[in-house]
Amino acid sequence: MRALRRFTVRAQLPGPLAPLQTLATNLRWTWHPATRDLFASLDPDEWARCGEDPVRLLGEIPTSRLDELAADPATVATVQELAADLDAYLTGERWYQEQHAEGPDMPSAVAYFSMEFGVSEVLPNYSGGLGVLAGDHLKSASDLGVPLIAVGLLYRSGYFRQSLSLDGWQLEHYPAIDPQGLPLQLLTGQDGEPVRVDVAMPDERTLTARIWQAQVGRVPLLLLDTDIEENDGDLRGITDRLYGGDQDHRISQEILIGIGGVRAVRAYCAATGHATPEVFHTNEGHAGFLGLERIRELCTGDAGLDFDQALAAVRAGTVFTTHTPVPAGIDRFGVGLVRRYLTDRLLPGLPADRLLALGSEDDPEMFNMAHMGLRLAQRANGVSRLHGAVSRGMFGGLWSGFDADEVPIGSVTNGVHGHTWEAREITDLLGDPTPGGGRHELQVSPSDVDDATLWALRNTLRSRLVDEVRRRVRAAWLERGASTPELGWTDHVFDRDVLTVGFARRVPTYKRLTLMLRDTERLRGLLLDPNRPVQLVVAGKSHPADDGGKALIQQIVRFADDAGVRHRIVFLPDYDMSMARYLYWGCDVWLNNPLRPLEACGTSGMKSALNGGLNLSIRDGWWDELYDGANGWAIPTADGVEDPARRDDLEANALYELIATQVAPAFYDRSAGVPTRWVELVRHTLSTLRPQVQANRMVREYVEDWYVPAAAAASRVSADGYAAARDIAEYRARLNSAWTKLQVTGVDASGLPDTPVVGSPMTVRATVDLAGLDPSDVTVEAVVGRVDDTDELAEPTTMAMNHRGGEAWEAVVPLPHAGLTGYTVRVLPRHEHLASSAELGRIVLAG
Repeated sequence: MRALRRFTVRAQLPGPLAPLQTLATNLRWTWHPATRDLFASLDPDEWARCGEDPVRLLGEIPTSRLDELAADPATVATVQELAADLDAYLTGERWYQEQHAEGPDMPSAVAYFSMEFGVSEVLPNYSGGLGVLAGDHLKSASDLGVPLIAVGLLYRSGYFRQSLSLDGWQLEHYPAIDPQGLPLQLLTGQDGEPVRVDVAMPDERTLTARIWQAQVGRVPLLLLDTDIEENDGDLRGITDRLYGGDQDHRISQEILIGIGGVRAVRAYCAATGHATPEVFHTNEGHAGFLGLERIRELCTGDAGLDFDQALAAVRAGTVFTTHTPVPAGIDRFGVGLVRRYLTDRLLPGLPADRLLALGSEDDPEMFNMAHMGLRLAQRANGVSRLHGAVSRGMFGGLWSGFDADEVPIGSVTNGVHGHTWEAREITDLLGDPTPGGGRHELQVSPSDVDDATLWALRNTLRSRLVDEVRRRVRAAWLERGASTPELGWTDHVFDRDVLTVGFARRVPTYKRLTLMLRDTERLRGLLLDPNRPVQLVVAGKSHPADDGGKALIQQIVRFADDAGVRHRIVFLPDYDMSMARYLYWGCDVWLNNPLRPLEACGTSGMKSALNGGLNLSIRDGWWDELYDGANGWAIPTADGVEDPARRDDLEANALYELIATQVAPAFYDRSAGVPTRWVELVRHTLSTLRPQVQANRMVREYVEDWYVPAAAAASRVSADGYAAARDIAEYRARLNSAWTKLQVTGVDASGLPDTPVVGSPMTVRATVDLAGLDPSDVTVEAVVGRVDDTDELAEPTTMAMNHRGGEAWEAVVPLPHAGLTGYTVRVLPRHEHLASSAELGRIVLAG
């Protein structure tokens, strides 16, 4: 008989073991080895069968075994010790609390919204890099003591599980997830009843969501769930799958996480007494509607602000992070669809046309979520230095007239949570490179570790990967329909002593999964080289609707199925965090060959570097700024070659050449059995990259350069009954009224000698008709720089001009460059509460 429904019943633990429940449900165990060791010791076989999931383990261990453990003094003592350690971790002062005592502008809470969170494989709420980055952000915020409240959705089928058909085509499976079997608990109010949030939907319907809470160390993660009886059947399915469904489904999810998410934060703070966030961080555009809900609160609540005043207040405390380097990656909805959802029932009192204008773009029929995110945030950033530059170019149209480097989009290079992704052997050897946020301090410099020790460690990690590859290859073939007698060859897949290259990530076209197959005979030669062989492990999922990506996977699988090479190249299906660890630990080389500059950051290579893996990568994303010539290899790019096939051929050839002439020789050239050149590259990588790629560094940057300024701005703008917000709104109204009439009516320069030299003073004078604005409302700047034959200014130097009365302005500018030089004058808005003069996208140029 089959059960009609299923649900999870949690174990009733004996009194001495009761703290195990808290240890299991606080996800700190995912990066705390001692807690993981404790759970593994309770029943090692069951621990493995349960996928190293403590909540599931406690439900599977027989009562008799629990009673036996409760009677064991050593086990009880360990449980009590680790419970005390967790309590100290949750309540003690950490880096942020030490800073908070000295910094009055440190926010008391930050709300962090993301469509996915990759905290652990036991909570399958992620699809790839964006989610894992968000999970690492929470873990590092917890380690540092940053008072984050995270908000997402609980997907009843998570992202899909991947398998392969016999001919290598990706198949998707959506196993149902029981929230009661996950490390979650329902958020309840002071009356003990589950907290609900309501969101108005079209057709006079209401969507109700309950709130599950995961505890990620010190950070609460709130996950909204619509699969409840109060909702109609189609509304129950809004949180069914991550990145599934049609446009209606997608916008419903994004309204739920944005508008419902703000309401969930308010409910959480009311239920728990947690401080109310001053700063809201939108991780990618999916949750951008949160800004509209915050505007509604200020317009319809006690603040009594109008739309423009509320917009000013919301912008001050909002940070927007874009992860998208191409327009095709941005969520866009038809204006008619958005208008259907943004009703007066959902956001009472807010004019629909003003809301739609926030997402406007060049196509008047489309609503752009990234544009809305940028317009609702006073501070925005990309996720690597190169991606910041790409973003300034991609979104520069919102600041027309400004040079690309003046567009107010900065960058914070992503990082990875070392305690999650670093092999325990590395940490035991070198200690923690992030003081104040981890298990222990730095103990040993990599430069102090001898070659033989480092090489033995790399061999151990590679050997562990080989065992895992063999296990997974066998399981994958059984799932594809093979029989046990014909799988004896899987016992000999991979070799513990062969140079191992890893390539694992999502499979959109730009990541070029099959670049390695451009010349299959060349690849075959590398894999089967009798003296310097290479083995290649590949993994990744294609979006269920992306048949092009699935075809790329099928190409790899068919090549790897060839009996002549299948011991040297494998495709491992169902890539997730549990598989990823083995790859990051054991691969000698991490391969990344995106189409530059379409990789916003990419963090898989960072995780490999934590473990002494060497990167072999196109200089894109993070590798563009952290490659130093001695921590791996940069694959040359065929920039400027417009034929995509020829570009792929050229870059694939460069990849083959690097492996054959530099990578493999460094690995196989030995002295006393140790590849001294290779070990030196490993040592340098551990010395330089390991500290730089930490998510603790990333979160510190967000706190110091983004959250603190945002909190200070939010505090200023809300003081005295939002007096500054009212002032900004009034200023923008005056500016908008006058700006189209404002003009520079004259410019001249004088004072130069007959043969000017660098540094010679030049007096620039301008007359400016301010169209009724006060001189204090604007900044008038002289701009001097190199010019080309088209008179375009390059490397400009700007200097604020002094108001000389009436329409006259003047500045003395030292000539900054030799060679052909030009100058102009421009007018910019000026207000004490603007984060930059480019913020409003307003500029008037002489001319």
